Amino acid sequence: MLLSVMLRHLIRHGRLTVTDARGKTHVFAGAPGPEMAIRLHDPALHWKLFLNPRLIAGEAFMDGTFTVENASIYDFLHFFAENLNLAPPYWLTPLYNGFGRAFRNFQQRNPIHRAQHNVAHHYDLSDTLYDLFLDTDRQYSCAYFPTPNISIEEAQANKKRHLASKLLLKPGQKVLDIGCGWGGLAIYLARECDVDVTGLTLSVEQHKVAERRAAAAGLSERVHFRLEDYRAHRASYDRIVSVGMFEHVGVPQYPEFFAAVRTLLEPEGIALLHSIGRMDGPAATNPWMRKYIFPGGYSPALSEVVPVVERNGLWITDIEILRLHYAETLKAWRQRFNANRERIRTLYDERFCRMWEFYLAGSEVAFRQQGHLVFQMQMAKSIDAVPVTRDYMVDWERSHRAPRAERAA
Repeated sequence: MLLSVMLRHLIRHGRLTVTDARGKTHVFAGAPGPEMAIRLHDPALHWKLFLNPRLIAGEAFMDGTFTVENASIYDFLHFFAENLNLAPPYWLTPLYNGFGRAFRNFQQRNPIHRAQHNVAHHYDLSDTLYDLFLDTDRQYSCAYFPTPNISIEEAQANKKRHLASKLLLKPGQKVLDIGCGWGGLAIYLARECDVDVTGLTLSVEQHKVAERRAAAAGLSERVHFRLEDYRAHRASYDRIVSVGMFEHVGVPQYPEFFAAVRTLLEPEGIALLHSIGRMDGPAATNPWMRKYIFPGGYSPALSEVVPVVERNGLWITDIEILRLHYAETLKAWRQRFNANRERIRTLYDERFCRMWEFYLAGSEVAFRQQGHLVFQMQMAKSIDAVPVTRDYMVDWERSHRAPRAERAA
């Protein structure tokens, strides 16, 4: 089995038992540790997993031709990622990485028509699906866990408050939310800070829900949602915020993105960017994730972002790195998804459930084992647009913290 060549090199901690498609058992062991058992049901996997494991493993799990016999797919992916971190460089790794990076500019090319198609692929799924695993406010980005063991609802409320604390909002100001999702942050800012918010999205389904939610909250006069690309928007704002959208921009479009931020921002304005990133430098998107979950998506290293911000004449006034917060967020989503798996199966099918199980599990592992992080970057045109210390953030959060009884509810 050609795959054995790779596994003998990689397994350094624990024991992996592989039953191949012919029923033969192969054992790969390192130092004492967890024991995993997997089964391959298709002989082609013996060589396909060797040649392109990053794509084929997910496809085989979706199709049921690769199964984990004694644990969950999350347990297996965590086990495998840990061994990848322990193993010395593998001779095929430069080939895997080089192939992905050679084509990444093409993969991330994102004109408006293509951006609309990419967004629809993921965000225009069944409305019920997102209700079954997200929090009640449908925050589909990294939550904020100042203390462990809090609910996802409280952690997402913390996230919105944490973002607002960095915007230095004043009543009556105009705020632009680029990539507004289902409108939760825009509604929160309007209600909590007495500001007018315009949200931009390319998702038809998100736009419908956001407008409905603003009307239900009695905020239709102060919160407006537009089905529009940020590159086509023309207005001027005191504040700009973008949460979980930058991952869909693509490196070739970074100059265009930050030029738009600068153009749309008032001279004394403040912008805040919340995005997934990576700590180990520029790379390429996992091919399975790019094909099935986020076409055109990419999580950048800060070294790819900061130079573009500088070239657009924006001050970076604050950067905060959130490390394991997204891992805990994804854990909560994965647990809720699995708890509602049968209902989700009725919406789609078993293959869809396995695809999303692999997506949520693999994403959590990426934040625990593979160098993924979230950064919040505050920017301004003016050197004195924000105070020279960060105390104002802590003060604002404390003064806007919900009462304990409300948090419990």
